[in-house]
Amino acid sequence: MSLKAPSEIVPAIALAPAVRSWGTVWADLFKARLTSLVLITTAVGFHFGSVDGLGGPLFWHAMLGTGLLAAGASALNQYWERDADARMQRTASRPLPSGEIEPGTALAVGVALSIAGMLDLTFLVNPLTGLLGMLTLASYVFVYTPLKRVTTLNTLIGAIPGALPPLMGWTAATGGLGAGGWALFTLLFFWQLPHFMAIAWIYREDYARGGFRMLPVIDPTGSRTGTTAVRHTLALLAFSLSPVALGLAGRWYAACALILGLAFLGCAVAFAARLSRESARRLFFASIIYLPLILGVLVADKTRVGSSRNQGISSAAPSVSAVPIAESLSPLPVRPDHP
Repeated sequence: MSLKAPSEIVPAIALAPAVRSWGTVWADLFKARLTSLVLITTAVGFHFGSVDGLGGPLFWHAMLGTGLLAAGASALNQYWERDADARMQRTASRPLPSGEIEPGTALAVGVALSIAGMLDLTFLVNPLTGLLGMLTLASYVFVYTPLKRVTTLNTLIGAIPGALPPLMGWTAATGGLGAGGWALFTLLFFWQLPHFMAIAWIYREDYARGGFRMLPVIDPTGSRTGTTAVRHTLALLAFSLSPVALGLAGRWYAACALILGLAFLGCAVAFAARLSRESARRLFFASIIYLPLILGVLVADKTRVGSSRNQGISSAAPSVSAVPIAESLSPLPVRPDHP
């Protein structure tokens, strides 16, 4: 056995990855940041469908079931993509490629959490919400995940399960589908495309190493990537005004949605014009600033409009109570953590 000089050994020690805590490893497997976003948008959907605000057993079961389903889906996604993740710099430190969690363990935990979430939503919330939960899981794990290696349309398809949580919150509160729930669905759907185009442009070499057919990987000039970002940001601006047309929010939200949408669109146009890593980062940060702000304004204005309407009804029929003010939204993560 040959010995190495100290100079050859020290760099290896210096580059050794730090040992992560148990909680950090499992939070990474469950994509805690992404799951938090899912829960926030579910709560917004529930708030819009409920006349009693947030809280109560129905709300907490909707949150529990959705959280279990999101965590299980994330574990299953990482199980299927563990080999590709090992080839990508941004994902090589995930629990499976790093060896911190065994593939069999991730698979078993993912299946168990997914089943628990679907049972909770189906029997303790309502069957429709459970069905939407199953659709979210199936489209994310069994459609979007394999299509990432096949077609650039994977991002468009993957935006569907990403937009279903607020609709699930709506159906949890109302027991049925409605225009308000679909309005929230379209807002989340169109927001995801410019958000992910920015991420995919920054990490396009990494995605190529992983074998993923993201649009920036096969679009060296970036023209289609930039056009896609602008087109869907423009659609987002239009659909973000639908809650006003539906009477879920008022003029204050309309003004804020217009200002935020135009600012977001400006970042998308700048990205399409320059196609640099800097402009992609600006678009990415604009996207994570836009979403909590637009949802926060929407919740605040819906509460104001609903309360004023109920007060007006109350004067004629005192038995009708005002809608409680919703809890404030927590900030979204700033680390690129796309599924």
